Amino acid sequence: MDIKKLILITALSFTGYATWAQSIPLDPAVRTGKLANGFTYYIRHNEQPKKRVELYLVNKVGSVLEDDDQQGLAHFMEHMNFNGTKNFPKNNLVDYLQKAGVRFGADLNAYTSFDETVYQLPIPTDDPAMFGNGMRIMRDWAQEATLDPTEIEKERGVVLEEERLGKGAKDRMSRQYLPMLLNHARYADRLPIGTDAVLTKFKPEVIKRFHHDWYRPDLQALIIVGDVDLNEAEKLVKEKFADLKNPQNERARTQYDVPLTGKSQFMIVTDKEATTTDLEIMMKHQAPELKTEQDYIISIKQNLFNQLLSNRRLAELSRESNPAFTGMSAGIGGVLKNVDMLSFSVSAKDGRLEQSFAQTWRVMERIKRYGFTKTEFDRVKQSYLRGLQNSVNEQGKTPSTSYVKEYQRLFLNSEASPGIAWEYQFTKDHINAIALDDINTLMNAYLASKDVDVLVSAPEKDRASLPDSATVQSWITKVSKENLQPFKEDEITKPLLSVKPKAGKVISKQNITQLNITKLTLSNGVNVILKPTDFKNDQIIYGAFAPGGTSLYEHTDYDVASNAGGIMNRMGLGDFSMIQLNNLFTGKVASSSANIIGRASTIRAGAAPQDLEAALQLTYLQFTAPRKDTLMFKNTINNAIAGLTNRYASPANVFADTVSYVLGNYNYRSAPPTADRIGKITLLRAYNIYKERFADASGFTFVFVGNFKPESIIPLLELYLGSLPATHQHIKPRDLGIHIPTGFIVKKVYKGTENKATVQLVFSGDYTYSPLANLQLKALGDVLQIKVLQQLREAEGEVYSPQVQTSYNKYPHNRFALTVAFGCAPQNADHLVNMVEQEMNILKEKGPDAEDVQKFKAQYEKNVELALKDNGFWLNYLLNQYENNEDVLQALDTDKLLQKIDAASLKQAAQVFLSGTNMITFQLLPEKTAE
Repeated sequence: MDIKKLILITALSFTGYATWAQSIPLDPAVRTGKLANGFTYYIRHNEQPKKRVELYLVNKVGSVLEDDDQQGLAHFMEHMNFNGTKNFPKNNLVDYLQKAGVRFGADLNAYTSFDETVYQLPIPTDDPAMFGNGMRIMRDWAQEATLDPTEIEKERGVVLEEERLGKGAKDRMSRQYLPMLLNHARYADRLPIGTDAVLTKFKPEVIKRFHHDWYRPDLQALIIVGDVDLNEAEKLVKEKFADLKNPQNERARTQYDVPLTGKSQFMIVTDKEATTTDLEIMMKHQAPELKTEQDYIISIKQNLFNQLLSNRRLAELSRESNPAFTGMSAGIGGVLKNVDMLSFSVSAKDGRLEQSFAQTWRVMERIKRYGFTKTEFDRVKQSYLRGLQNSVNEQGKTPSTSYVKEYQRLFLNSEASPGIAWEYQFTKDHINAIALDDINTLMNAYLASKDVDVLVSAPEKDRASLPDSATVQSWITKVSKENLQPFKEDEITKPLLSVKPKAGKVISKQNITQLNITKLTLSNGVNVILKPTDFKNDQIIYGAFAPGGTSLYEHTDYDVASNAGGIMNRMGLGDFSMIQLNNLFTGKVASSSANIIGRASTIRAGAAPQDLEAALQLTYLQFTAPRKDTLMFKNTINNAIAGLTNRYASPANVFADTVSYVLGNYNYRSAPPTADRIGKITLLRAYNIYKERFADASGFTFVFVGNFKPESIIPLLELYLGSLPATHQHIKPRDLGIHIPTGFIVKKVYKGTENKATVQLVFSGDYTYSPLANLQLKALGDVLQIKVLQQLREAEGEVYSPQVQTSYNKYPHNRFALTVAFGCAPQNADHLVNMVEQEMNILKEKGPDAEDVQKFKAQYEKNVELALKDNGFWLNYLLNQYENNEDVLQALDTDKLLQKIDAASLKQAAQVFLSGTNMITFQLLPEKTAE
């Protein structure tokens, strides 16, 4: 019997238990039903965003259902639904949706797991025909895949390339320990990616058998959430899905699980390319369901426990004077389906595993002996309720995808979906009935588990020094016998600000009515941009910049300057450590962080409207009262150095550092980190540089976006921003002359044992910065993305997910970069590079196809429409426009600029952006190919 349930039952009267056993109601805003053939549907009207709907086809079909000769075909079947259906043969589906502004991968996508396959399609609803076609696509996905043998052969290479991308140390190690973690359940032999033996040789009839057996209505659900009429949507569901057929003599859909064996297991896993030494203890446990009010109480307890454990972990370990660990995590989380676990994990510094375990396991042992304190518990309950309140406040502004995920869990796992209003009210009514002893009992129930797995993972070179099972047990016993004292936290006896600052004044005010923006200048020279919105009910975000940044410092100070922001953010503020600040801000939604980047000093912050003053107080102290913490500094530096020990065992790290160094033109500032460089950073110099960069607020421009009225927050801005120190230095960043090198460069890195290559092509150069040129660069990048998908993936089947990205900057010089990246078989790398160049040459010589230009324009229009309703977009846009001295009204010119994008204009732009004058080819190749 579930120990937690037993404890709860015995604490209640019979009548009380009947109450707790009551089922959690379904959110009345969702309409659900089941057709005669077993097909389930969930429909909800939601206008976030408007004129959009999310369509998800959820199948209780995953890799666990595969026969031995089908391993990997649940996932392969997912691919094939994009490669030919009854109404959309071959690749017509992707082509059709791209023309409608739906991006392949970013919008149109799917995934396959052990127990489910899920297809997602976000589409516009302002065109009724589009919604109807979206439903037709869902109907095709449900049961109308053509599974053409020619298309299967073409997709075989794509799936094998997807498998290749996942290969590496993490994959090799997980394949060793997953059978242990899953207690050798069927899942351990049914990884969704499958096996090479099946993927390379299966016949079409094998995948057709899988499709026939499992793609059937009694295992399917359609989730529709968005700006739709419920009655019309329900009518369409019944019209299009009622005739789906279940196969005759259908196979039983076995419900597999992970057995709890009552046995402990131990394993050591090492790999040549592993970079860390970790020890994990996993105490497996029967996972509770989430169907009744009693279940919900248990879930609250688990959430409270996890937050308590996280807070205690940070509080205790931050006091460690000589940590042997680089990180520690612990908490209750899911394993798979019917099993969850209390897990503990520590990452050790090189050669210090025993000491790192002792230091971190003491956290668990101390909680086991003494539990948590009432003060800790009260804070966590307050924070938990505040988080739910924040969600309640956002009712009506919740993204459709959030609801989709809830209904997906409801269908797949029968997890209750009562809606946030019910959750908040139920929690508010019952959270105070949860006692501290309940939390301690919860932890002890997991600690008493008989299904305990211990996993030690490390670099292969350290295998001889790793502990065996008996040794780890002796470490646990040793800590259990230590004379540990109860945890005592530092008391906070004063407010964050004992004396409020002397307020400044607004000395000028300008309204930019076209964008509903107010621009203020404060008496100390601080500029403030205010853009009130109604996109979120409970959100205000703000940021700031001041020119200068690390560019003002010579190479000798660069490492200090570039790390000063991160270091000082860990120190706390004023008289308060970071732990004390976290405690002080219990129940508040407010944050602020300061940083120093290449050409600017920055602030990023946010708050719920009622907590804006608290966030501004943090910002004020970041300017006026940075704090030095010698212990925190020493531990930060030592951890950074320890993280370098095995860094270059990873091929990906070697490649990334190589790319960064070359693109930085071999400048000191782009060179890989070293222990020597990090070791030269001093707390005093970091503190002084930080102070220098935040000593003059007159150089800062602040941008506020969110749910506020300008007149209501101006007094707070005058108080906390208008009082900041100002010296009016008018600092400008320096031009260091660092840019991507010119000419043709080929850099090959030989590292790693897997038969895989990573390719990155970088094209760069000078151009004339303008909104139109920037949009042309974006368009060419997106069109090239379409072409490399068509040619490298669909036609050749030699890559899985090629990516094309563009970037540009105005200062210190007008420069652009276009990057193409993909993974592939090593023997195909040069051939695929040539194909990319060929596609670029076609764009340059002939211009893009009009159809591809239309796809770009459709997608761009949809993305802009969504962005203009997003607080994050406006914050970043306004900060960038003001930092680049650009007109903020450019946001109104999108349609005009887009009208200038056509095949002819892009052909002309390609002469600049795709000239091929400067091209750097990076390739990461296996070590064995070096000769």
